Amino acid sequence: MSATPSNMMPLGTQAPDFNLLDTVTNKNKSLNDLKGEQGTLVLFICNHCPYVIHIKEQLIAIAKLYALQGVSTVAISSNDIENYPQDAPDKMQGLMQEWGNPFSAYLYDATQDVAKAYLAACTPDIYLFDKNLACVYRGRLDAATPKNEELLTGKDLRDALEALLAGEAISQEQVASIGCNIKWKE
Repeated sequence: MSATPSNMMPLGTQAPDFNLLDTVTNKNKSLNDLKGEQGTLVLFICNHCPYVIHIKEQLIAIAKLYALQGVSTVAISSNDIENYPQDAPDKMQGLMQEWGNPFSAYLYDATQDVAKAYLAACTPDIYLFDKNLACVYRGRLDAATPKNEELLTGKDLRDALEALLAGEAISQEQVASIGCNIKWKE
Protein backbone atom coordinates (compact mmCIF):
# COMPACT_ATOMS: atom_id res chain seq x y z
CA MET A 1 0.00 0.00 0.00
CA SER A 2 2.03 2.94 -1.29
CA ALA A 3 0.93 6.40 -0.22
CA THR A 4 0.58 8.64 -3.28
CA PRO A 5 -0.60 12.27 -2.95
CA SER A 6 -3.01 13.91 -5.37
CA ASN A 7 -1.70 16.38 -7.95
CA MET A 8 -4.01 19.25 -6.90
CA MET A 9 -5.71 20.48 -10.08
CA PRO A 10 -5.55 24.30 -10.20
CA LEU A 11 -8.60 25.92 -8.61
CA GLY A 12 -10.93 27.40 -11.21
CA THR A 13 -10.15 24.68 -13.78
CA GLN A 14 -13.22 23.65 -15.79
CA ALA A 15 -14.19 20.02 -15.19
CA PRO A 16 -12.95 17.98 -18.15
CA ASP A 17 -15.83 16.42 -20.05
CA PHE A 18 -16.21 12.66 -20.34
CA ASN A 19 -18.46 10.01 -21.79
CA LEU A 20 -17.91 6.78 -19.86
CA LEU A 21 -19.64 3.51 -19.11
CA ASP A 22 -21.77 3.64 -15.97
CA THR A 23 -21.23 0.19 -14.53
CA VAL A 24 -24.52 0.31 -12.61
CA THR A 25 -26.79 0.97 -15.62
CA ASN A 26 -24.47 -0.36 -18.39
CA LYS A 27 -25.06 2.90 -20.30
CA ASN A 28 -22.58 5.60 -21.21
CA LYS A 29 -22.99 8.88 -19.35
CA SER A 30 -21.40 12.27 -19.87
CA LEU A 31 -20.46 14.97 -17.39
CA ASN A 32 -23.46 16.98 -18.62
CA ASP A 33 -25.76 14.00 -17.90
CA LEU A 34 -24.49 13.79 -14.33
CA LYS A 35 -23.72 17.34 -13.19
CA GLY A 36 -25.58 18.58 -10.15
CA GLU A 37 -27.74 21.68 -9.93
CA GLN A 38 -25.60 23.13 -7.13
CA GLY A 39 -22.32 21.30 -7.69
CA THR A 40 -20.63 18.12 -8.83
CA LEU A 41 -18.35 15.96 -6.74
CA VAL A 42 -16.01 13.73 -8.76
CA LEU A 43 -14.27 10.89 -6.94
CA PHE A 44 -11.54 8.73 -8.43
CA ILE A 45 -11.85 5.49 -6.49
CA CYS A 46 -11.46 1.77 -7.05
CA ASN A 47 -12.82 -1.39 -5.49
CA HIS A 48 -9.73 -2.74 -3.78
CA CYS A 49 -7.90 0.31 -2.41
CA PRO A 50 -7.52 0.21 1.39
CA TYR A 51 -7.70 4.02 1.53
CA VAL A 52 -11.07 4.00 -0.27
CA ILE A 53 -12.37 1.12 1.85
CA HIS A 54 -11.28 3.03 4.97
CA ILE A 55 -13.43 6.08 4.07
CA LYS A 56 -16.34 4.38 2.29
CA GLU A 57 -18.90 5.10 5.03
CA GLN A 58 -18.17 8.84 4.82
CA LEU A 59 -18.22 8.78 1.00
CA ILE A 60 -21.63 7.09 1.07
CA ALA A 61 -23.03 9.44 3.73
CA ILE A 62 -21.75 12.56 1.95
CA ALA A 63 -23.08 11.43 -1.44
CA LYS A 64 -26.54 10.74 0.00
CA LEU A 65 -26.74 13.90 2.13
CA TYR A 66 -25.57 16.33 -0.51
CA ALA A 67 -27.62 14.74 -3.30
CA LEU A 68 -30.63 16.08 -1.39
CA GLN A 69 -29.09 19.56 -1.72
CA GLY A 70 -28.37 19.44 -5.45
CA VAL A 71 -24.82 18.07 -5.48
CA SER A 72 -24.22 15.09 -7.74
CA THR A 73 -21.51 12.59 -6.79
CA VAL A 74 -19.80 10.79 -9.64
CA ALA A 75 -17.29 8.02 -8.93
CA ILE A 76 -14.77 6.95 -11.57
CA SER A 77 -12.39 3.99 -11.61
CA SER A 78 -9.45 4.25 -14.00
CA ASN A 79 -7.37 1.28 -12.87
CA ASP A 80 -5.76 -1.19 -15.28
CA ILE A 81 -8.09 -4.20 -15.02
CA GLU A 82 -5.70 -6.61 -16.71
CA ASN A 83 -3.40 -6.45 -13.71
CA TYR A 84 -6.16 -5.58 -11.20
CA PRO A 85 -9.20 -7.66 -12.25
CA GLN A 86 -10.95 -6.88 -8.94
CA ASP A 87 -11.54 -3.39 -10.37
CA ALA A 88 -13.32 -4.59 -13.54
CA PRO A 89 -16.75 -3.16 -14.45
CA ASP A 90 -18.71 -6.24 -13.30
CA LYS A 91 -16.98 -6.03 -9.91
CA MET A 92 -17.67 -2.29 -9.80
CA GLN A 93 -21.37 -2.99 -10.34
CA GLY A 94 -21.32 -5.54 -7.52
CA LEU A 95 -19.61 -3.09 -5.16
CA MET A 96 -22.24 -0.44 -5.83
CA GLN A 97 -24.99 -2.93 -5.05
CA GLU A 98 -23.19 -3.74 -1.80
CA TRP A 99 -22.85 -0.02 -0.99
CA GLY A 100 -26.51 0.70 -1.86
CA ASN A 101 -25.81 2.68 -5.07
CA PRO A 102 -25.03 5.98 -3.29
CA PHE A 103 -23.51 7.77 -6.30
CA SER A 104 -25.11 9.25 -9.40
CA ALA A 105 -22.86 6.88 -11.36
CA TYR A 106 -19.80 4.64 -10.96
CA LEU A 107 -17.98 5.06 -14.25
CA TYR A 108 -15.22 2.99 -15.83
CA ASP A 109 -12.42 4.92 -17.53
CA ALA A 110 -11.05 2.15 -19.78
CA THR A 111 -8.56 4.37 -21.63
CA GLN A 112 -7.45 6.22 -18.49
CA ASP A 113 -7.79 9.45 -20.50
CA VAL A 114 -10.28 10.93 -18.04
CA ALA A 115 -7.99 10.32 -15.06
CA LYS A 116 -5.19 12.05 -16.97
CA ALA A 117 -7.45 14.98 -17.89
CA TYR A 118 -8.33 15.46 -14.19
CA LEU A 119 -4.66 15.05 -13.16
CA ALA A 120 -5.81 12.20 -10.90
CA ALA A 121 -2.98 10.34 -9.20
CA CYS A 122 -4.45 8.31 -6.38
CA THR A 123 -7.53 6.64 -4.97
CA PRO A 124 -9.31 8.45 -3.51
CA ASP A 125 -8.75 11.63 -5.51
CA ILE A 126 -11.53 14.11 -4.74
CA TYR A 127 -12.70 17.11 -6.81
CA LEU A 128 -15.58 19.48 -6.13
CA PHE A 129 -16.93 21.68 -8.93
CA ASP A 130 -19.45 24.49 -8.60
CA LYS A 131 -22.67 24.69 -10.63
CA ASN A 132 -20.65 26.13 -13.54
CA LEU A 133 -18.23 23.17 -13.33
CA ALA A 134 -15.27 25.23 -12.07
CA CYS A 135 -13.01 23.47 -9.57
CA VAL A 136 -13.52 24.92 -6.09
CA TYR A 137 -12.00 22.12 -4.01
CA ARG A 138 -9.56 19.30 -4.59
CA GLY A 139 -7.97 17.44 -1.79
CA ARG A 140 -8.61 15.06 1.02
CA LEU A 141 -11.79 13.91 2.70
CA ASP A 142 -10.19 14.55 6.10
CA ALA A 143 -6.99 13.65 7.96
CA ALA A 144 -7.93 9.98 8.54
CA THR A 145 -6.06 7.24 6.69
CA PRO A 146 -5.69 3.50 7.31
CA LYS A 147 -2.22 4.30 8.67
CA ASN A 148 -3.18 6.75 11.44
CA GLU A 149 -5.56 7.05 14.37
CA GLU A 150 -7.36 10.19 13.13
CA LEU A 151 -11.13 10.18 13.51
CA LEU A 152 -12.97 9.72 10.20
CA THR A 153 -15.35 12.71 9.85
CA GLY A 154 -15.16 13.96 6.26
CA LYS A 155 -14.52 17.44 7.72
CA ASP A 156 -12.38 18.91 4.92
CA LEU A 157 -14.79 17.91 2.15
CA ARG A 158 -17.90 18.67 4.21
CA ASP A 159 -16.58 22.18 4.99
CA ALA A 160 -16.03 22.79 1.27
CA LEU A 161 -19.50 21.49 0.41
CA GLU A 162 -21.16 23.60 3.10
CA ALA A 163 -19.34 26.74 1.94
CA LEU A 164 -20.29 26.02 -1.69
CA LEU A 165 -23.97 25.62 -0.82
CA ALA A 166 -23.95 28.75 1.37
CA GLY A 167 -22.36 30.79 -1.42
CA GLU A 168 -19.30 31.45 0.75
CA ALA A 169 -15.65 31.39 -0.28
CA ILE A 170 -13.97 28.03 0.12
CA SER A 171 -10.56 28.20 1.76
CA GLN A 172 -7.80 27.90 -0.81
CA GLU A 173 -5.63 26.20 1.80
CA GLN A 174 -6.47 22.64 0.80
CA VAL A 175 -4.56 19.49 1.70
CA ALA A 176 -3.79 16.88 -0.95
CA SER A 177 -5.59 13.59 -0.75
CA ILE A 178 -3.40 10.55 -0.20
CA GLY A 179 -4.05 7.01 -1.28
CA CYS A 180 -2.98 4.18 -3.51
CA ASN A 181 -1.62 5.24 -6.88
CA ILE A 182 -3.89 4.78 -9.89
CA LYS A 183 -2.87 1.53 -11.55
CA TRP A 184 -1.71 2.85 -14.90
CA LYS A 185 -1.48 0.66 -17.97
CA GLU A 186 2.03 0.02 -19.20
